[in-house]
Amino acid sequence: MHRIISIARSRFAPSDILALAILVALLIVAFFTFDDYGLGWDDYTHSQYGEMLFSYYASGFKDLRAFSFVNLFYYGGGFDLAAHSLGKILPFDMFDTRRLLGALVGIAGLAIVWRTGRRLGGPIAGVAALALLATTPLYYGHMFINAKDTPFAVAMAFLLLTLVRAFDEYPRPRPSTILLFGLALGLTIGTRVIGGIAIAFAGIGALFLLAGEIHATNWRDSVARTAIFTGKMALALPLAYVIMGIIWPWSVLAPLNPIRAIEYYSHFWENPWKEMYDGIALLIPNMPRSYVPKLCLLKFPEIFLGLAIAGTAGAVVASVRGDIDPKRSASLMLLVTAAVLPIALTVITRPVMYNGIRHFVFVTPPFAILGGIAAAYIYRHLETYRHRFAMAAAGVFALLIAWTTVDLVRIHPYQYALFNHVAGGVQGAAQRYMTDYWGLAFKETSEALLDQLEERNIAPPQGRKWKVVVCGPAHTASIELGPNFETTYNAKGADFALSLGTFYCAQLDAPVLAESEREGVVFARAYDLRGNSYVTTYAYPPLGETPKDISKADHQANTFWQ
Repeated sequence: MHRIISIARSRFAPSDILALAILVALLIVAFFTFDDYGLGWDDYTHSQYGEMLFSYYASGFKDLRAFSFVNLFYYGGGFDLAAHSLGKILPFDMFDTRRLLGALVGIAGLAIVWRTGRRLGGPIAGVAALALLATTPLYYGHMFINAKDTPFAVAMAFLLLTLVRAFDEYPRPRPSTILLFGLALGLTIGTRVIGGIAIAFAGIGALFLLAGEIHATNWRDSVARTAIFTGKMALALPLAYVIMGIIWPWSVLAPLNPIRAIEYYSHFWENPWKEMYDGIALLIPNMPRSYVPKLCLLKFPEIFLGLAIAGTAGAVVASVRGDIDPKRSASLMLLVTAAVLPIALTVITRPVMYNGIRHFVFVTPPFAILGGIAAAYIYRHLETYRHRFAMAAAGVFALLIAWTTVDLVRIHPYQYALFNHVAGGVQGAAQRYMTDYWGLAFKETSEALLDQLEERNIAPPQGRKWKVVVCGPAHTASIELGPNFETTYNAKGADFALSLGTFYCAQLDAPVLAESEREGVVFARAYDLRGNSYVTTYAYPPLGETPKDISKADHQANTFWQ
């Protein structure tokens, strides 16, 4: 045990050089690819929210539009606010700035996971955790495109790191640890109010620590030490409240606003729609209890799954048996709970579930850390027998990571849609599950359509814009196509159609001008409807959209350029 701790705290190791090289490589890749990612359903609305939050502060707290805008005021807007602020100084347009910032936030999360894994399992565990998370499509793909779930996942990973530090310094955490804990807690709850679930994670870790302390000493001294620890950590709460208020100002306008947000999200607030699950189009409130566990098994890479499960099981067994120091047991059970409890709660409570498992990006960092610890354990165990056995295992790990990396490159920039090889990849999953549920392919298809019109010297009709009927997010299509196009959900009189490759969009009997395709799967198509007449481009009327919703989306799309 002392050897493991000394390795974990060593200042320098060759694995650290590899970890830094991976992070630098990711920064370079992100800088050259961030503008490849298209817009999703939520991008335009979130950019508006960021502008309103910026105006709230710039106006001296007088512009209150943000606190009645759609339902976004129930979310923290730290990412949106930061993106709007950066957009004023960076030489990119609003949406490219959001993509770049998302990449930077995601890479910061990777660095946090590396440091957490290193602290608990040594340099090898740190770099293994980093590699596992960096090649997880759910995390890597969403970090470019997701203004809600990835920042929340990074904030939660930061919070877990501060708690690991605190448990390591038990019962008297250092002032720097308390400050970091307050910052992380404020960022987590201020990003999504569900971040309060971290109390359960920390509580379970603390219970294992207390149980180990009682076993080693006596209950009276152990309870006293726990009280000291809890009191010192509570000193961070005022800072956490301030940070939460900065990035989620609505939460502090009234003391009960965070509770109101929890109440709001405890009931689904939209008209339900259908999504594809296991080959059947199901209403999202009717998704089975197996939804999240099954999609985790089908979307996480095989090497990630194997090591995460091994690390989780090993951490539980070692902690329950009392084979390790209580402080280490507390940190491991903190991670186990952060990874497993959210999934278990969906099985028990069966909430409304949709968009794959994007809402569960935040479980990938703790799973990656546990997987990294398992990888380090296997390496050290094999090294006690023969060094070449350990090197062979490292080689297998590297090959499997490279295999997943190739998959990520092949499907670029739709990494978030990838399924693992057990599911048959994106090709095997496309007819059974949702892939490009956020409509990212409209960027590539729109650009290809514009190129086709230019190559063929096709000019817009005299006196009006091109009319494009959309099966998907019309406001996204409007932004991608530019000011010479009018997007609509009404197919009557449309010149072109832009349709996602998903099950609810009809395959039209019309010439295809452009399409986005990966691994034999069509993500989006552009059709030439001139000379044809269609009532709708949907395979059936989307249940989640009413005429009022469609009218509002069209209005936002068509006023963006004004």
